[in-house]
Amino acid sequence: MRRILHVALATASIAAMAAPAHAGGGDFAAGVFGGLAAGAIIGSTARPYYYDPPPPPPPAYYYGGPAAYGGPCHWERGRRYWDDYEGTWRWSRIRVCD
Repeated sequence: MRRILHVALATASIAAMAAPAHAGGGDFAAGVFGGLAAGAIIGSTARPYYYDPPPPPPPAYYYGGPAAYGGPCHWERGRRYWDDYEGTWRWSRIRVCD
């Protein structure tokens, strides 16, 4: 339906442009202005009112989650190591899943 409407409007506008125009008394300017106004009205009614994008897919970690490791996970303190950047002893972190 839209394609037929667009073809009909294009054909009508080409036919109107091909017709002889008399430039006396501002009739030509009024015709151009009226055509632009009619095109704006028809174009605004033909378009959708808003753009509704599809929802984004869930993050990659959503499907597996903590259940992929057999239960909820937590972090525990591991071995001590010397941090050369800070110049101090630190503890590594170990992820433990139940």
